[in-house]
Formats: sequence, structure tokens, C-alpha cells
Amino acid sequence: QVQLVESGGGLAQAGDSLRLSCAAFGLTFDRHAMGWFRQAPGKEREFVATISRSGGRTYYADSAKGRFTISRDNAKNEAYLQMNSLKPEDTAAHYCAAAAAYYSGTYFSAAKQYNYWGQGTQVTVSS
Repeated sequence: QVQLVESGGGLAQAGDSLRLSCAAFGLTFDRHAMGWFRQAPGKEREFVATISRSGGRTYYADSAKGRFTISRDNAKNEAYLQMNSLKPEDTAAHYCAAAAAYYSGTYFSAAKQYNYWGQGTQVTVSS
């Protein structure tokens, strides 16, 4: 059974940093591109960042560029989202997701392309 377990969320002030982690169980981790999404109350789930199977390619939403860094450790079956310069508008439940990828350099920015999802970790940023 595949499980993605996020951790690292919490309360932060504007300008602070948080590092989210996503531990994957039950899947061949290095055969999957990984992504981070978020959903604020009353809003649709939105793409934040994605990383290819190999970790060599990344892609970010405009809101994340320059502030967030996605990474992965295939030896540990973990993905990460380093979030710097947090803003109140970053407040949301943050989800990691895994998408089977044939090519090592493939990544995905659409939620529908992901096969597996975690339960989410809440990030709340106060001004």
C-alpha cells in the first residue's frame, strides 16, 4: 500500500522559513516524479513545485519561484520543500504527491497527473 506522509508544517511569521518533508512508503520512489501542492480554505488546490525522478529538473509556480526549493533524496525515499521568506498568503494545507514517470527527467505540474497523495500538513503564516 502506497503512503505519502508529510511533516514539517506549523506556525510561522512572515519572513520565516519552514522545511516540509514527504516520506514515501510502498512505491518505487525513484520511478516517480514528486510534486507539492497547496490548498487554502475556500480555494482550489494549486501547484507549488515539482521535481523529476532523478532530481535533475525542477519547476515552480510563479508564487514559489525564488522563495521555495524542492529537492529529493532517493536513497531515503523522501522529498522536501524548503520554504523561505514566507508570506501570509502561503497559509494553506500543503500536500505532496507522486506521479509515475517513464523518463527520468519528467515532471508534472497538473494535479490530475499524480497517482498518489499525502494527507497534507498545515502551514500557517502570520503577518
